[in-house]
Amino acid sequence: MCGDTMGNMTLSIPDEVQKDMKHFSEVKWSEVARRAIQERLEILRLAEKLAKKSKLSAKEVKEFSKEITASATKRFLDASSS
Repeated sequence: MCGDTMGNMTLSIPDEVQKDMKHFSEVKWSEVARRAIQERLEILRLAEKLAKKSKLSAKEVKEFSKEITASATKRFLDASSS
């Protein structure tokens, strides 16, 4: 982050996920969530920008966004496992 102030968010997760997260307590889970949210926002901004410039239908834009999200998720998981 750029030294900006930050808001807080409460997140509900299934008990099993919380149990697994506690098992990997060395991971900074708030940072994982923050990065995932930032990446999703970048994808949404890009999709919105492309939609404004394109002649794609809303359905096509949504499908395109899903494809980009899947690709970004794979990149994130690949980078996290290194």
